[in-house]
Amino acid sequence: MRLMVFGVIIGAGLVLMISGCQLPLSEWEAGSHDEEGPGVVFRFSPERKAVALTIDDGPDSETTGEILDVLERHGARATFFVIGEKIEGNEDLLGRMQGEGHEIGNHGNADRPSILLSSEDFEEDLRSMHKVLSEYGEVRWFRPGWGPYDRRMVEQASRLGYRTALGDVFPYDVFVPSTGFHERYILKHVKPGSIVIVHDGGGRGRRTAEMLDLVLPQLRDKGYEVVTLSEMAALCGEEESRTGVNTDDL
Repeated sequence: MRLMVFGVIIGAGLVLMISGCQLPLSEWEAGSHDEEGPGVVFRFSPERKAVALTIDDGPDSETTGEILDVLERHGARATFFVIGEKIEGNEDLLGRMQGEGHEIGNHGNADRPSILLSSEDFEEDLRSMHKVLSEYGEVRWFRPGWGPYDRRMVEQASRLGYRTALGDVFPYDVFVPSTGFHERYILKHVKPGSIVIVHDGGGRGRRTAEMLDLVLPQLRDKGYEVVTLSEMAALCGEEESRTGVNTDDL
């Protein structure tokens, strides 16, 4: 048991590192952009109580539909950061996302650390993924695979019109398989303008659906609206995230 607890602690620490989270957030990290460029969005500062929900690593034929059902039941919207290699055979799920008012974001073609790609491969990954996703509406947001990023990646994505988003509320759902823990963590740490990061796919997706069914009504009771990243940006007066993808370059 002692070894198991130690493993959980070490694993949680690793998750923090690979997610790109730094606690506490600096003012630059906490802002939606800096004066030199778009930077990386960790959270927003809206004038009313709203939370941006983001869901990574779908679509999944067994669990994405469950998540969409929960979101529809509670009147919530989310940004789904999807992986290209998971789209084939699940195109109807992306169509449903778009049709139900959700947003689709670019999470790369494969489930891998984007930071390990060369500049050329990274740009090709963004471009090829965008061509697929653009069939389902405007794609504004990029999230690096596995979380880590560098200035080069952010600048490359920005030149193509993307904004890079991470978040400030991450309940370790890639490591801790406890719906109750995820529920308590989100409710404890969420605040107006937060970006929540959870995951789809297999057991993680099923736990996400169960957790959201518990968390969403509690957020509503606290006065929160649950929205997409672009809707949150608009609430902050950023004209639906200020930029769209430069299709001329793609």
